[in-house]
Amino acid sequence: MTDIERIAVLSPGDMGAAIGAVLKRSGLDVLTCLDGRSNLTRLRALESGIREVGFMDDVVKEADVVLSVLPPGEALSLAERVARALHRTRARVTYVDCNAVSPATVRKVEAIVRVAGSAFIDAGIIGGPPSGADSGTRFYCSGPDTSAFEALREHGLDVRVVGPEVGQASGLKMVYAASTKGTTALWTELLAAARALGLYDALTRELESSRIAAQVMRGIPSMPRRSRRWVAEMEEIAATFAGVGLTPRMLEGAADMYRLVGSTRLGALTSRDGEPALEEVLEAVLGATPVQPRAGAD
Repeated sequence: MTDIERIAVLSPGDMGAAIGAVLKRSGLDVLTCLDGRSNLTRLRALESGIREVGFMDDVVKEADVVLSVLPPGEALSLAERVARALHRTRARVTYVDCNAVSPATVRKVEAIVRVAGSAFIDAGIIGGPPSGADSGTRFYCSGPDTSAFEALREHGLDVRVVGPEVGQASGLKMVYAASTKGTTALWTELLAAARALGLYDALTRELESSRIAAQVMRGIPSMPRRSRRWVAEMEEIAATFAGVGLTPRMLEGAADMYRLVGSTRLGALTSRDGEPALEEVLEAVLGATPVQPRAGAD
């Protein structure tokens, strides 16, 4: 098994900080670069025992493995930053992209990293921030050599191999997230519509026996604080579907719903804030400025 001593987590948000904390407890030296990150991200890193280094050059010189864990819209720009640091320092790392991106996007990230002379592993995370191997969070990986990421099984992560091709782990994340976050967007919209039509009570009575409805509705209040970063994730899923000849429009609509929620005051909430009531979320949706149709849309 690959020997790993130092691992970088870029960046320690809710998910990244939780991953860093698990790896730190297992005895690894976990580091990060916090240049340009928020005070809340800095606090999460401190609470998780993640060591800050000054610059990206220091990250690639010290780390054996770099985990990219951040909103999907930032995946390419981070890979480019790391690649520039690799070129400057002539360092070599194993770069693991753990972001919710399409197979096409992750292959672009791979190309950036490999041109800089480093190894690359595709990964996708299913589940919430982990607390250990038994927390229910699964880390799927794919690529021609995933041994460096598989080694993290010995350090508290539930790592599972999907296959030998870059894009397979990201593809699994995309179709799974369509079933969860895509569904949440649909239910948010239909409940808001029912409320606007004066049919909310009638609909919820009709849904009383549905366990699926109850589960989705319980999850909606935690969605607004995630809505802004879920916009790009829905767009990545839409691109994944389009890439195999299916319509992207359902997930583009989900992106529009999250864009709408993110434009409200609830979109500024963080994991440190209390969750709003379901009715508060629906009222915020109905009171928001409608999303403008895309240019060329039907």
